[in-house]
Amino acid sequence: MDVIYSTLLAIPLYQVGLLLALSTLGLLFGSVRIALIINYMFVLYWGYGLGREAALGEGAPALNLFNLCYFGFGLAIIVLAVIGLLHRTD
Repeated sequence: MDVIYSTLLAIPLYQVGLLLALSTLGLLFGSVRIALIINYMFVLYWGYGLGREAALGEGAPALNLFNLCYFGFGLAIIVLAVIGLLHRTD
């Protein structure tokens, strides 16, 4: 639990602004589903891209089985979310 409390993750302000702008546009055009997918993709990137060194350490190789599985499952969840959220049952 100490790792969670002591981890410092700096998210660039322009990315937060971009997330806010894209989510707001999605909501203004009435698509809550698209806004949710955009938010998930940003969280996946921030957790994997920006937090990789904090989670795995600075000496971790750039590409190993854990990284591929983590990012692969994240992409699979995005694909399933897009299919599930955009599927219309009329």
